Amino acid sequence: MSEKIPSRGAPVARRRLPGLSIEHLWPLAVLAGVFVLVSTNPIRPHDFWWHLEAGQEIVASGRIPSVDAFSSTMAGTPYNNYASFWLMEVAYHFLYAAGGPALVLFFHSLLVTAAYALLLRLCWRASRSWRIAAASTLFAAALGFDNWNVRPQALAFTAGVVLLSAIYGYRARPRRWLLALPPVALLIWANGHGSFVIGLLMLGVWLVDEMLAVVQKRFVQQGGWHLTRVWPPALTLLASAVACLVNPRGIDTLSYVTHLSGNPVIRGLVPEWAPPSFAERSGALFLVTLLLCAVVLAISPRRPSRFQLLTYVAFGALALSTSRGVIWFGIVMAPVLAEHLEALFSRRASTRPGRPNSRVRQAQNTLLIAVLLGGVVLALPWFKHLLPLPARKAGLISRETPIAATQVLLREHPPGSIFNELSFGSYLIWAAQPDYPVFVDTRLELYPLAVWRDYLEISAGGEGWEAKLDRYGVKTLMLSPTAQPGLLAAVRDSPGWHLLYEDAAAALFVRGDAQE
Repeated sequence: MSEKIPSRGAPVARRRLPGLSIEHLWPLAVLAGVFVLVSTNPIRPHDFWWHLEAGQEIVASGRIPSVDAFSSTMAGTPYNNYASFWLMEVAYHFLYAAGGPALVLFFHSLLVTAAYALLLRLCWRASRSWRIAAASTLFAAALGFDNWNVRPQALAFTAGVVLLSAIYGYRARPRRWLLALPPVALLIWANGHGSFVIGLLMLGVWLVDEMLAVVQKRFVQQGGWHLTRVWPPALTLLASAVACLVNPRGIDTLSYVTHLSGNPVIRGLVPEWAPPSFAERSGALFLVTLLLCAVVLAISPRRPSRFQLLTYVAFGALALSTSRGVIWFGIVMAPVLAEHLEALFSRRASTRPGRPNSRVRQAQNTLLIAVLLGGVVLALPWFKHLLPLPARKAGLISRETPIAATQVLLREHPPGSIFNELSFGSYLIWAAQPDYPVFVDTRLELYPLAVWRDYLEISAGGEGWEAKLDRYGVKTLMLSPTAQPGLLAAVRDSPGWHLLYEDAAAALFVRGDAQE
């Protein structure tokens, strides 16, 4: 049969690309919102700076430190946990050396946004609706917002969503190359942050689901032992576990996780390690969403799969035991929620008449997209000063960081050991080493209960606070007006201490007999 060729004068039909619709704006708005929120939050003093100093030590010496060299209270004590973060610590060092805080913050924003972009794609594949995918991703982002500070954990979010996508992708259409993603993701994850066990838990849920399917086939449906479906998750879990051991500490890296999860000091001092409760905003939000997810699964026209129920139970239990697990509950439940929201709203959406995508509407949508992208550009660390941000978000480094007080400390150089507020320790490790080893810092697991008890009693300004400071040889204080009001008032009333410097972030006092 000869091919039919249109005559020269006949019009040739052209394939028209679909125009921009409001459906495309939802995912862009969510991802732009995530990027803007992360990028406009300055670097807080709590964790980043000691990781930066550790990265500098690793690059300079060519080895990972194994003892504490940053504190006066635990100097020389074995401390191998740098090996749990070394990859991100080295990355921080090179990023900071190349572009300072701006480049670090940009890299961090990309990591976090990439995680939620991959999650949004996964939610779209589950629902085939950009609007539902955006809503489900927003649900996950709301539960993760309190975990977006600049620290190595950002790497875990991206690695975790890559692993989750591989699981969903293989379950939908088995392709062997997908099974290679979890071991690679966990190899990077285990060298960048100690939360890599979350990835093993994801794979464990998949394996348990397949094992239960085999048992059901054998004993309920009276079939044979169809073990072929068990091998992919089993071998992937095994390969991933081996990949986790490829790190500077080998199997000993698990001690970091077990020590943190069972340490009563950490669970008592740090709210994010304690179980969530209605007393805190993030805890109340999680508990409400935990119930709402159960309601959605119960009323959905589509029966929840065993895998989805196992995911809900496993990660719900994790989040109930520690607030650190709340962000992971949001991540793993987002695609589950997307699928069942689609089942709930698909009938209603199918009966709703569609609006014509007129040129005017396309122009409006294009304008909105331009506004969103413009907001993203202005939120970049190099341009964020152009935005009308509140004072607490202005700048690249948080105003609660004792930058000026540390400069005065190094300039005046009072003798003796220093007693510092907990959150100041990280910045002092980076900015004041080796002149002023810290009293405590956010390496919480390093310090024994006795040191933490003394720290809390001194910070409260209770009876005997000066005697305790004398026992540690402390002659300089760097205090937080907001976190240590009791001690600050006691120091002001004591004739033995003299104010050296004070601003909104920190107050610097020197013992009278220490002044030159």
